[in-house]
Amino acid sequence: MIYVARLPHRLGRWLGFMVLLAASSLVLAGRVDLPMLDAFLVACAVLSLIAILIIDPELVRERWRRGQAGEDPVRLTTIRLLFLSTFVFAFLDVGRLHWSNTVPPAVQLAGLAVFTLAFLWELWAVSVNRFFVPVIRVQSERGHHVISNGPYAIVRHPGYAAMVVMAPAAALALGSWWAMGPALMLSALLVARTAHEDRFLIAQLADYAAYARGVRWRLLRGVW
Repeated sequence: MIYVARLPHRLGRWLGFMVLLAASSLVLAGRVDLPMLDAFLVACAVLSLIAILIIDPELVRERWRRGQAGEDPVRLTTIRLLFLSTFVFAFLDVGRLHWSNTVPPAVQLAGLAVFTLAFLWELWAVSVNRFFVPVIRVQSERGHHVISNGPYAIVRHPGYAAMVVMAPAAALALGSWWAMGPALMLSALLVARTAHEDRFLIAQLADYAAYARGVRWRLLRGVW
């Protein structure tokens, strides 16, 4: 489904985001002759454009609404900082500092492919779950209920499953081994957050315990 309400406004925000991302990469990298960086920015542009078109604008407003109290504000802040740090490290590494920009081109291409697929998987999760917000809470004012269709019929936390691999894949796609440091710490925190949120929803959200019995795996079928 494509949402057309206020589409020019949403496209303007997308354009502003992409200009900011491209400008940030240019300032940090200090170069424009990095093919994989350019390819990564193009992938981000296309994927974020798809997001603009298919994500419910009401959910977008809810995700950005201030004052939401969640279960783990410190961990959520740390996750956001690690996500930002992954890209800052990568841009600086491949463009200016050359600490560890020795990732083989084939590995970079594989990283970009994995990043793209994980991003699309997350978009699928967001598109079917109108309660997909950053904070861990029961959204009773919005009629919060269990979502069990789409990727939620496969694993209980498909959004986290995507994010666990997206940051390391982005670090490899951009060509920085050092950026894998914050990326892997981010992945570890996301796995811990998955366990926390799962326990919270079993205890607090009606019918989630029954859903968890039916959909056994949290992030990866056959593993966990």
